[in-house]
Amino acid sequence: MSRGRKKKGNLIDGVLLLDKPGGMTSNRALQRCKHLIFAQKGGHTGALDPLATGLLPLCFGQATKVSSFLLGSDKTYEVSVTLGQVTDTGDADGEVIHTRPVDVSESDLKQVIASFIGEYDQVPPMYSALKVNGQPLYKLARQGIVIERKSRRVTASDIRFNSFIGGIFSFEVDCSSGFYVRSLVEDIGEKLACGAHVKTLRRTRIERLYIEDSITLHDFEALGETDSRIAKLVAADTMITRFVAIELDDWQTTELNFGRAVQLAEIPPQHEDDDWFRLYGPQNRFLGLGKINEQGLLVPKRLFVQ
Repeated sequence: MSRGRKKKGNLIDGVLLLDKPGGMTSNRALQRCKHLIFAQKGGHTGALDPLATGLLPLCFGQATKVSSFLLGSDKTYEVSVTLGQVTDTGDADGEVIHTRPVDVSESDLKQVIASFIGEYDQVPPMYSALKVNGQPLYKLARQGIVIERKSRRVTASDIRFNSFIGGIFSFEVDCSSGFYVRSLVEDIGEKLACGAHVKTLRRTRIERLYIEDSITLHDFEALGETDSRIAKLVAADTMITRFVAIELDDWQTTELNFGRAVQLAEIPPQHEDDDWFRLYGPQNRFLGLGKINEQGLLVPKRLFVQ
């Protein structure tokens, strides 16, 4: 995956499936890992809150060309919730602004969380990276400014109750892109009439990537040797397995690498609503992404330098 050496670092292509620790921003985690492998270019695929832990794919080199495709992916979170307390940030990092008595049974909880399964309109929290007129909401919130936010259509495809002990309950949620777990928890608290905030948050899945395949920052650092760390990176196409694959011969591969559209013997069916295709040359070498145009030709869109 290493293609040479430059003054600003190594040209490294690949994806690190990091299990981000709590108390660290996603950008800080990225910069730390980038430094550990002396990578020249890197980016992440959607930030986790500092409080949150869990799956954070970090893209290096040419893998950044496909990093945006995970931003719109479905995700799974494990959540623990403190009932009876509302904080200004919606999570345990904030200050408690309201305290209410908790008179809730387990059956009440199960009934309320089940009511949020499906599509509904969710109002993004003030403490979020969502921008209004170019300004992130969290920056306004830190100044004590609260503005009206438009609700957005989101989906919780499933919510699974786990436990309820001493005013703290936990659950797992499978949700769509743009879904805010803190808003869900605050809405649950309001529906229970006691208030609530996120105690812990852990991302365990992004589309077809799972926390079981990740490595903690501690273990990544402990590998010591740069080559050992680079060996932990996975190929860029690992992040886009939902796209249908097209295998190309030598001639087609050469034409695509020159930016020219090619004719296919047969156009494969697209996967659901995605019109992107993964492109592979001889020896199953990943070439990048392409689309089929109106003339039925395969057009290269995001090619990797070979």
